[in-house]
Amino acid sequence: MKKILTIVLLWATVLAVGVRAEETKEQRDARMKWFREAKFGMFIHWGVYAVPAGTWNGKQIGGIGEWIMWSGKIPCADYQAFAKDFNPVKYNPEDWVRIAKDAGMKYMVITSKHHDGFALFDSKASDWNIVKATPYGKDLLKPLAAACRDQGMKLGFYYSQAQDWNNGGSTGGKRWDKAQERSMDEYIDKVAVPQVKEILSNYGEFPAVLWWDTPYMMNQERAAKLEKAVKELKPDIILNNRLGGGYYGDTETPEQFIPATGYKGRDWETCMTMNGTWGFKSYDNNWKSTSSIIQMLVDIVSKGGNYLLNVGPTAEGVFPDASIQRLKEVGAWMKVNGEAIYGTTASPFPRLPSNLRCTQKPGKLFLHVFDWPAKGELSIPLSNKIKKAYLLAAPDRLLTTTSGEAGVVVQGPAEAPDKYASVMVVEIEGRPEVVSVKIRQSSGGVFCLDAEQATLTGGLSIESASRGARNIGCWTDVKDSVEWMINCSQPGKFDVEAEMACLPGSEGSEVVLQAGKSSLTAKIAATGSWGDFKKVKLGQIEVGKGDSKVVLKANSKPGDGVVNLRCIQFIPVK
Repeated sequence: MKKILTIVLLWATVLAVGVRAEETKEQRDARMKWFREAKFGMFIHWGVYAVPAGTWNGKQIGGIGEWIMWSGKIPCADYQAFAKDFNPVKYNPEDWVRIAKDAGMKYMVITSKHHDGFALFDSKASDWNIVKATPYGKDLLKPLAAACRDQGMKLGFYYSQAQDWNNGGSTGGKRWDKAQERSMDEYIDKVAVPQVKEILSNYGEFPAVLWWDTPYMMNQERAAKLEKAVKELKPDIILNNRLGGGYYGDTETPEQFIPATGYKGRDWETCMTMNGTWGFKSYDNNWKSTSSIIQMLVDIVSKGGNYLLNVGPTAEGVFPDASIQRLKEVGAWMKVNGEAIYGTTASPFPRLPSNLRCTQKPGKLFLHVFDWPAKGELSIPLSNKIKKAYLLAAPDRLLTTTSGEAGVVVQGPAEAPDKYASVMVVEIEGRPEVVSVKIRQSSGGVFCLDAEQATLTGGLSIESASRGARNIGCWTDVKDSVEWMINCSQPGKFDVEAEMACLPGSEGSEVVLQAGKSSLTAKIAATGSWGDFKKVKLGQIEVGKGDSKVVLKANSKPGDGVVNLRCIQFIPVK
């Protein structure tokens, strides 16, 4: 399913019909301003799927909770019977908004209708909704919109425009119930377009965001009908990139991952679950730690993105305790360090060590430290004049800074001030001027070019291997490349050795390594599993004296090979 979605989204990107073609940059900047400043939001997946909560007919159904109808191929009548038990009497939207606000979140996005077609609002287009199909009998979105309005929270609606397993939309594959038989165009005209008009018309200034999903079978004609409704009713709304039919929207939506370098020239938002599912699943206790959530937030914001973190309420309308606890802890961190998140822009540094991220505002760099360095010393490749440095948690306590050829060293306390992420502030004169970090030879003349020091392009990212050190992971695209800057004091010929893990299917892939004006070409072979790193000899290369750029790229990628790269060594030829 994930592969199919990826292909559909890639085609949507290629077609790229702009929904705001007439908009100037200034108008777009004004429209996107609140979103770019907010940085942190809450995703809420809620619906009838919270009743079975991952179990049907006494069996635990694999996959994510809100897909239980699809995963279990549950007939429509059986699935719709769950609605009689969907009675969220403990639903308190004021509490929901307060929990989000206390966590430091600035907006919420809720599933007005997911793929099961069940609407959380009163709809004239389908009786399969909260008012007509459940004992609760009341619109769930109106009180949430009122609570958001009262507490100064932005509210967006997720709407599954294509997949609808009960109203006759796409099923993302073969239908499994005769009750699903309906033409896609009839579904678009009689359900999707009318319901989109309903959610755009009945909640005042909301939704501020319309979050489309999984555009199966969404050709340009179908998508244009939905886009037309949006343009007429909420022209200033923010749209994501999942409408389909070639409509590109306003935001990229990486799901469950953080892109290595963000998206240049595009607003983006990573959405993630807090455990292993979006919709409530009673036995999923695979919760992310508070530390992971905070560090992911920092990582995303340091690359210019937003973090949309999910909560899956129960059928009674209650957030799971584990979600609430983590959100409280995130909120405590944000109360101290929010200045380093809200309204910031991406790091000026192309690459920093894995324990360090940077966000910035004019004249200020915020250094987020995950693992506190030995002796509290932090090096940053910066050549600006430093006005002052301090901990964000203790702004009156100034830190010592020392400038040199490689940049600035900030002397912090010996122990980490914060157990999740400590934030140092460095105030500078002018715009950040980044020192090009060069890798130098060891005393024996060896260069060690590791993953942490590399500049990555395209979709590459640094990730943890199953064993040992971190690596450049899942290299499959010949358009991606890896770069290092080196300074050679002992020039000559070098044997080149790469430590990599290559999956079956990588055999024969051709790579090219360039160092200044010299280059070598080599073929790689499979080493085994994801974490089965082996040293592979690539050949010899000559490196001249002084500075050189080292670039590793792929010439070919036969089959479905995947390469994980840990480091490259240049060893002087004796």
